[in-house]
Amino acid sequence: MSTLPVIPFQRSDLLDMPPEYRELRVREGIARVRTRMGGEAWLVSGYEDARRLFNDARLGRSHPEPDKAARLSASAILGGPQGDIETEKAEHDRMRKLFMPSFSARRMKALTDHVGFLVDERLDHLAKLTPPVDLHAELSFPLPVLVICQLLGVPYEDRDYFSGVSERMGDMLDPTKSEAAREELGAYMSSLIERKRHEPAEDVLSDLAGELDDDGTIARLAGTLLFAGHETTVNRIDFGVLLLLANPDQLDLLKADPGLAPGAVEEILRVAVTSLHGLPRYAHEDVEIGGVTIRRGDAVVLMTGAANRDERIYPDPDEFDIRRPQTDPHLTFGYGPRFCIGASLARVELIAVFSRLFQRFPTLRLAVPASELRRSEGRIADGFAELPVTW
Repeated sequence: MSTLPVIPFQRSDLLDMPPEYRELRVREGIARVRTRMGGEAWLVSGYEDARRLFNDARLGRSHPEPDKAARLSASAILGGPQGDIETEKAEHDRMRKLFMPSFSARRMKALTDHVGFLVDERLDHLAKLTPPVDLHAELSFPLPVLVICQLLGVPYEDRDYFSGVSERMGDMLDPTKSEAAREELGAYMSSLIERKRHEPAEDVLSDLAGELDDDGTIARLAGTLLFAGHETTVNRIDFGVLLLLANPDQLDLLKADPGLAPGAVEEILRVAVTSLHGLPRYAHEDVEIGGVTIRRGDAVVLMTGAANRDERIYPDPDEFDIRRPQTDPHLTFGYGPRFCIGASLARVELIAVFSRLFQRFPTLRLAVPASELRRSEGRIADGFAELPVTW
C-alpha cells in the first residue's frame, strides 16, 4: 500500500483548518490521497479547481461500478456513491424542479419576517433564564429545527425523535447504524406523506405529495432535506458565535452596526469549517484538470472548507473579516447545477440570528474556556454538544 496522505487531516481547534490541506494544494494542486476507509481519491482543495469540478457534468454522485467505488466514510449519506449513473442527471433535474418553488426567493422573502419573529421569541426565552445557559440547546438547535419543520410540514413535537435519527444517519463509523437510520427516517416521512395526501397544508411535503406518486422518492428526499436543513445551520450558529467571540474587534463592529450582519454571515459561512468529511464525486469519464488525469470511476473529494481559504482568492484567508469584499462568493453551498437549494433559507436564519443576538445580549460570552467545550463525536458534521454562555 502506498504512503499517501490520509484524509481527513486532524485538527485540535474546530475554528481552524488543518494546514496540511494548504500544503498539499501549494505542493501538488489536485492531490492523490487515501480516505479513512482505505480507498484512493483525488483531493481538490483549490478554489478554481473546485468551482470547475462542481460545474463539470462528467462528475456525479453515482459511480460506473458502485461496488468498486472508493468510500470516504461509512456514512449512508455522504460516505460513497448514490443513485444510478444512467438516470442520475435526469432524476436530479426532476427533483430540483420540484423543490425550487418551495425555496424560491419570493417564499424566502415572505419567510424573513417570520424567522425574525421566531428568533425574537427564542431570545425572549433566553432572557428569562439564569446564566450560565446552553446556547446550543436554547437557540442554535431549536431555531433551525422549528424553521425546517414549518417549511416541510413536519411536527415540531417530533424534534427529539428525528434529531436522534439524524445523529445516527450522520454516523461516519458504523455503516449499518447509518443506513438503518436512513431507512427509519424514510419510513417516518412516508407516514407523514400519507397523512398529507388526506390533510394537505401549506408546506413542502403537501406540495410534493400532490406532484409525485412515488412516496419512497419523496420520503428519501424529504429526509435528506430535514437532515441538511437543520444539522448544518445549527452548527453555523454555534461556530458563528465562537468566531465573533474569538475576534472581539469584529464583534464590536457588528454590535455598533447590526446592518453588517449579512456580511458577517457570509464570512462565517466562508471561515467556519463545520466538517472535514468533504463532498464525494465520481468520474463518469476521464477528466483532465490541473495537470492530472482523473480516470473514469476515480473518486474526487471536493474540500470546500479548504477552497474557501485559498490564498490566491482571499487575501489573508484565515483572517475573519466581516467587511471582506464579496467579490468571489464562497463555495460553502457548492456551485453550478448542484448549488444548495436551501442556501437562501440558511442565510435568512443566520442573518436573523446575528443581527439580533449581540444587540439583545451585548455582554454575551463563553461561560467556560473554549478549549473545554464538549464536542459531538464521530459524525459527518463537527460540532459542539453544548455551548455554555453567560452575560
